[in-house]
Amino acid sequence: MRDHRHAEDASHSDVWTGRATNRVQWLLALAGAACMALGIKLAVDSAWTSGGAPLLMSVVGCIAAGLLVLFGTLAFVHVDLKLDRECLEVRCGHIGLPRRRIPLTDVAGADFTAHVTPRHWGGWGYRWRPEKGTAVVVRRGEGIVLSLWDGHTFTITVDNAESAVRAIRSRLRSVRPGPAH
Repeated sequence: MRDHRHAEDASHSDVWTGRATNRVQWLLALAGAACMALGIKLAVDSAWTSGGAPLLMSVVGCIAAGLLVLFGTLAFVHVDLKLDRECLEVRCGHIGLPRRRIPLTDVAGADFTAHVTPRHWGGWGYRWRPEKGTAVVVRRGEGIVLSLWDGHTFTITVDNAESAVRAIRSRLRSVRPGPAH
């Protein structure tokens, strides 16, 4: 069985895959879990005799904040990129959501960038900025910028981004280009 990970030349491989990971997100996920644990502890160990409404609000608030932080960070612990003969697919986190499939017929070009930063995109995650386009940013560093036929861009942080750009460009030569439908 052939290993297709980080194929240097897409013409010799059916699939190119890549990934970027952010271990700092695990610390934020732990903070979310701690908020949930605090909410559960308050619910179990507190005397509900002094007034139920404030305690209930605290419990619900801690658990809700914990869930938001936990799931919001776990969704962007890593991003997986898969390039086959027809499309490029981006999947985030352990369950693969959010996910985006971009047909190669929608891609006008691909460029390498050495400096993708969460600060320039407004944080980690799936981002959209009118003046910059759309991005999936899970860490700072190298990434790829897809130019789409509709005039938009899509930026993805991925390890070995130069190899990804070569693979995408190789695939684009075999796909009939054309503007968006």
